[in-house]
Amino acid sequence: MKLSSLAVLALALSAGGCITIEERRALDAEQCRGYGFRTGTDAFAQCLQNIDLDRADARRAFAYRDFSGPYGGYGFGYGYRRW
Repeated sequence: MKLSSLAVLALALSAGGCITIEERRALDAEQCRGYGFRTGTDAFAQCLQNIDLDRADARRAFAYRDFSGPYGGYGFGYGYRRW
């Protein structure tokens, strides 16, 4: 009983941070309105596009970051000895 309630709590906490695409779009639109752009203008559309491109760039940078090196990634300790 205690384990199942703990599992439900963990699931609720992990799913609580998720937002839908519509919610993300509404937040982005609100951010552009906060910058002073009016809905329906080309500048507003450009603002939304820039936010989307920045988000895609951040995902790409996260995917391609370098985990290798002297203290991380595969080969930890091999070829990086500093004795």
